[in-house]
Amino acid sequence: MPLAVYILGLGIFTQGTSEFMLSGLLPNMADDLGVSIPDAGLLISAFAIGMVVGAPLLAVATLSWPRRTALVALQAVFIAAHVVGALAPGYGVLFATRIVSALAYAGFWGVAVATAVSMVPLSAKGKAVAIVASGLTLATIVGVPAGTVLSQFAGWRAAFWAVAVLTLASLLCSVFAIPGGKSATEETRTVKAELRAMARPQLWLSYAVTAFAFGAVIVTFSYLASVLTDVTGLSEGWVPAILALFGVGGLIGMTIGGRVAESHPIRTLALGLGGLIVASVVLALTAQNVVVTVLAVFVLGLTGYVTNPILQSRVFTVAPGAPTLVGATNTSAFNVGNTLAPLLGGLAISADWGYESVAWVGAALGVLGLLGTLWAGTLQRRTENTTAAAPELRQELAGADA
Repeated sequence: MPLAVYILGLGIFTQGTSEFMLSGLLPNMADDLGVSIPDAGLLISAFAIGMVVGAPLLAVATLSWPRRTALVALQAVFIAAHVVGALAPGYGVLFATRIVSALAYAGFWGVAVATAVSMVPLSAKGKAVAIVASGLTLATIVGVPAGTVLSQFAGWRAAFWAVAVLTLASLLCSVFAIPGGKSATEETRTVKAELRAMARPQLWLSYAVTAFAFGAVIVTFSYLASVLTDVTGLSEGWVPAILALFGVGGLIGMTIGGRVAESHPIRTLALGLGGLIVASVVLALTAQNVVVTVLAVFVLGLTGYVTNPILQSRVFTVAPGAPTLVGATNTSAFNVGNTLAPLLGGLAISADWGYESVAWVGAALGVLGLLGTLWAGTLQRRTENTTAAAPELRQELAGADA
């Protein structure tokens, strides 16, 4: 696997830490900014909204750029937004910087995945995507807990400064590791050609499954710190460790998903979503029990992320003619779930249903994702049967003509 693929994963790790670290910072941020926990949770939705808009927008804007240039420029904007965020005097400015950061991060995601896929043969595309996406899982294992600990000792702004410094290191690595210039295939990429290649119903069904599947896990994760302290009764000191446990489960799930992404995509999606639904229901019913909650958090990470490599790589298989826009739009789909799920979770909390109610929201979204997966499997079997029958049909028609 080229070194550049791992460097792209590093870029996702540094920026992905910012995407998810707010789950451990929400209580401190809410107190410092003078807002409620649900309002602080909207900062997560703000980031997700920026990614929904930014992924296709930045993919189109940078389509004619050399990929290294695009990757470096997007990371530079991300760093600048985090510096402003760390200095933000209030909620409004911070909200705006979250959107700008997300725009840049979304563009980076789309270009990074397209770059990784372009550097490996067809048989290794799923593994390359899994390596890039594993940066996000490592962010939940290392980055998010570290940011939580740092915020507990030095305030949430210190976590923002740390992300800016780490992303600068990633930018410098990108300059040296990512090939410069354009390849012959990059020269032929146009927005019109990629849009034409995306006109496939199965592709858009995959996007819907992506949104539901990711929303199902992120809604619980977003408010996990509050669930652990207010419902389970754990002290704040335990929160980083349990967030890390979630990440360990996610890394295991990501590893499994990366190995089966090409061979058993639909089956893995169905099993992963089924397990996610069960883990969410168990957590909702037993959040007061420390042991069961800790186990449920681990399973939530495993089942939530075993689907990730399939969700990331499958769209390139369905629409291979749109290597940049198909991945960028999939990033938007992830963040449709990342936008709506915390919002729905916040509404459930605001309705006085308790913090554990976010797990019920996750279970419901998981059911929708599972139904979409079963539908996608049915469509795939129909396509395979039609393709297999085509040669026989041609032979019958040739015999009739004779």
